[in-house]
Amino acid sequence: MTSSTASVDPASLPRIRAGGRSFLALVLTPEAPLDIWLVALDHQISRSAGFFAGKPIILDLTLVPLDTPGLAGLLPALDERNIHVIGIEGADRNEEVFADWNWPEGLSGGRSTAEEDIPLDDVEELEPTPGALIVEEPVRSGQHIVWAEGDVIILGSVASGAEVSAGGSIHVYGALRGRAIAGIVGRPEARIFARVMQPELLAIDGFYAIAEEMSEDLIGKPSQAVLVDEVLTLKPLT
Repeated sequence: MTSSTASVDPASLPRIRAGGRSFLALVLTPEAPLDIWLVALDHQISRSAGFFAGKPIILDLTLVPLDTPGLAGLLPALDERNIHVIGIEGADRNEEVFADWNWPEGLSGGRSTAEEDIPLDDVEELEPTPGALIVEEPVRSGQHIVWAEGDVIILGSVASGAEVSAGGSIHVYGALRGRAIAGIVGRPEARIFARVMQPELLAIDGFYAIAEEMSEDLIGKPSQAVLVDEVLTLKPLT
């Protein structure tokens, strides 16, 4: 510390602030045989090309043994498909099979939260209280809403090209024409409700379906989406 720095009055110094970031990351869990899994992935991408676009991905390798054929080429194969892996779980980066991988070092981007001061050592840090997010305005095309702390309640409609993501369930009191992703924090019991169900894509706890895969009998009607044996299923709202 220089003498000029030591002479500065601490009361005149600016506060040091730190902003928070929260992330919505999709988890990909490949399974052997990897060549067949990649074919299935390509099939899903061809049917819903925008689902992975711009999304941070966690690659979970817990179901892939180290001696699985094609494992060394898995991450490059995902890169070729423009799937942006920001983290890898269930594997040791020091294993020889990963020697040529560009192993991600950290996270970037994310949704900014309110700016706050760095707490002192004797300040107790409180956890945020979970609750529902109520959106009173229609969700416009291109708009993204992410609320990992609980349910999201949309009093209006969700336009085509919009996306709503929730840690819990999603309730749309108008028409759902965009994408709705519920249970993003690992809640398979979450549901998606809409007075007029016309979505581009629905997902619950990582399992998703595009419009072409949904029952035509319920499209445009009051419906709910639930997981039944890990299959996203539409049911009528009665």
